[in-house]
Amino acid sequence: MESSWKQSRTRGVGVFIELRRRLQSGLLIVGKEVAASPADVVVKGGDSSLIIQTPKGEMIASLPPGVVFEQGSCVPTPAGESRGEELHFRLRISVQCSRDREALDSVMQMLQAKETYCFYCQNCLTRLVEDRSFQRVLPLPNGNWNALVDDWCCHPDPFANKKLLPRQEDCLTGDTFILLARDGSCDQTLVQELSPAGSADSQDPKKPCRRLASISCRSCSAVLGEAVAPETLRLYITQVIVEPAVGDRKASINRSEFLERTVAVRLLELSNSLSTFHFTVQTPDGKTFLLLWLLNSDSITASLPENSSGSPELQHQSCQTARALKVLHISCSAADTQQRDIISSWEDKAIGHPVVLLPEVCEELQRVMDDSNNTLPASMRCMRSYKVAYLRL
Repeated sequence: MESSWKQSRTRGVGVFIELRRRLQSGLLIVGKEVAASPADVVVKGGDSSLIIQTPKGEMIASLPPGVVFEQGSCVPTPAGESRGEELHFRLRISVQCSRDREALDSVMQMLQAKETYCFYCQNCLTRLVEDRSFQRVLPLPNGNWNALVDDWCCHPDPFANKKLLPRQEDCLTGDTFILLARDGSCDQTLVQELSPAGSADSQDPKKPCRRLASISCRSCSAVLGEAVAPETLRLYITQVIVEPAVGDRKASINRSEFLERTVAVRLLELSNSLSTFHFTVQTPDGKTFLLLWLLNSDSITASLPENSSGSPELQHQSCQTARALKVLHISCSAADTQQRDIISSWEDKAIGHPVVLLPEVCEELQRVMDDSNNTLPASMRCMRSYKVAYLRL
């Protein structure tokens, strides 16, 4: 479901809603610039909607199918240290279906053997690979499988210095990328160049940086992935759009929204398949960029921020709710002392499934999460030493 609210780094929250499907409850936060006291806020259910009435106006949040507000269930609750700026309310919902009907599959789940697909550059929509049919679509082993070989192999590592590469009509899927064989048509749409040699990894001075053969779009120069072998491409799912060769093309969406949804859907799939809630976002050379802790995946959120003058005027505004992952995160490049202790603990205990993204995409993802964090009510922006963000599905 698409969200219609605007994100901003400078605006405070006017009204914020988080509903939880599994708990069948919700949290409503209203800024005191919108309503001075709980008596000024009236919440009621409408036709597939939640209506919040305040002295500044009325907000109507459309609810997903099967989610209904229980009339009369909204009650004030203590706002803690934020009581001078925010009003907090708890409410109840009933959920008539356990999950959305909308499909949330990633590219990995969509790809099927003996079907024909086209690959597009997400940045400029240039067709990169045309009418490619795969005889086999196979998942690669878990991201850190090579590090575990010694634990279950009683003889020398048979996979040492060997890469798992696709055959001509194969498609191999990793956690965040697709491996496929390069053909003659790729020379017309892709550019390959060796990345400049860098200094040693700042997190591990003994670990030299590897020079990777990057793959870029010939039309717009956007980096799409790497050449892991002379005839093998690694394309990241954050950089390409994969669609069936037959049928109508899906409408394009902006870069930030595409990245947010692509990462959110993939994190949800990995969490469900691996039974893990901790992820480390890494660059291809193994440098950890972000720590992510997935708190829950059943949130439904909506918000209306203050306007640019800082004076919220709701009038009769409507907004669409959105499914979202609630994520705690720490940036490894801008950590304070307490956060560095958490980072060291994650590293020492090998906490966090690796999620590999291109360096510039790691920075984009951090901006997306920072934007989300900055639009939350002040009382919800931090949890212990972690920042809070919602990634929309």
